[in-house]
Amino acid sequence: MSSSFPDRMLLATDGSEDAELAARAAVDLGQNTGSELHVAHVWHLPVGAWPAMPEIYSSYYELQAEEVLAGQVERIKQLGGTVAESHLRTRAAVADELLYLAGEVGAGLLVMGSRGVGALKRLAVGSVSEGVVHHAHLPVLLLRGGEDAWPLEHVVVGEDGSGPARKAGELAAEIGRLTGAGMTLVRTYPELPKVYEEGRRMDPRMTDDELRRAENELGDRAGELEGLLGGRPRISIAVGDAAEDLVRAARGRSVHSTLIAVGSRGLGPIRRFRLGSVSTKVLRAAEGPVLVYPADA
Repeated sequence: MSSSFPDRMLLATDGSEDAELAARAAVDLGQNTGSELHVAHVWHLPVGAWPAMPEIYSSYYELQAEEVLAGQVERIKQLGGTVAESHLRTRAAVADELLYLAGEVGAGLLVMGSRGVGALKRLAVGSVSEGVVHHAHLPVLLLRGGEDAWPLEHVVVGEDGSGPARKAGELAAEIGRLTGAGMTLVRTYPELPKVYEEGRRMDPRMTDDELRRAENELGDRAGELEGLLGGRPRISIAVGDAAEDLVRAARGRSVHSTLIAVGSRGLGPIRRFRLGSVSTKVLRAAEGPVLVYPADA
C-alpha cells in the first residue's frame, strides 16, 4: 500500500497551548513527508466591541491577530519547519473561514488545536473544532492533551468497514509510522449479533460465526495496514457504544499520546442533535489527539 499522505497541510492557530502542540505536530509531519505547510489565523471583533469609534477597536484587534500569526510563524521556524504561506483572515464564523481557506490553498489535511470549552458551554454555543469537524471536506487532525501528547505512542482506529473508516485508518497508520506508534483496530457491535429460530431462540453458533468473521476481517485489514504502519496492528472486537469503546481503548494506553482515528459518514443537524455521531462523541470525550476523516474528503 503506497503512501497517500497529503502534499499540503493547513495549520490553524489561535496562540493557545493546544495551537502550540498542533504546530509541533504539523512541523514534524511536514519534515517527514515533505508536505507543504500553510498557517492561518482567523480573528473577529468580540461581541459588544463596537463603541463610538469602531475603527480604533478594529485596528487594535487586527494588530493583535497579526502578532499571533507572526508569533506562530516564528515558532515554526524555531522548530525547524518552513511556512509556505501565512494567512490572516477575519470572519465571525471561524470554522467556515478555515474550511474555505483550506479549499482555497488546496490543503489535504487541516491541523488545529482543540482547547475544549466544557460540556455545558459546548452544548450552548459549540466550539470551533466541532464546527470544523461537522462541515469539513478534508481530514482534520485535532491536537490536545498537553505537551506529552506529541509524538504519538499509540493509535486507536474505529474500523467499521466503511470507506471513511478505511481512509482514517490509512492516514492514521502513516502518522503512526512517522512517530513510531503502535496501532489497535477496534470494531464495536451495539449488541451481540443475534440469529433467532422461529423468532424466539438465539443460535449461539451463528453468533460465534459472525464474531469469527469480524475477527477475520479485522485481521485482513491489519495486514493491509501493516505496510503503512511498519508493524502489524492489534485487533479488538467490542460490544457497546463505539465512541465509548474507542475512548476506553485509548485510556488503556498512554492516554494523552494516543490518537483516536474515526471516519465520519455525516449526520444531518437534527439527527446529530438527537443521537450524536461517533466522531462528535469521540471529539468531546477524548483526552488526547483525534483524527476525523469525512465521507466526502
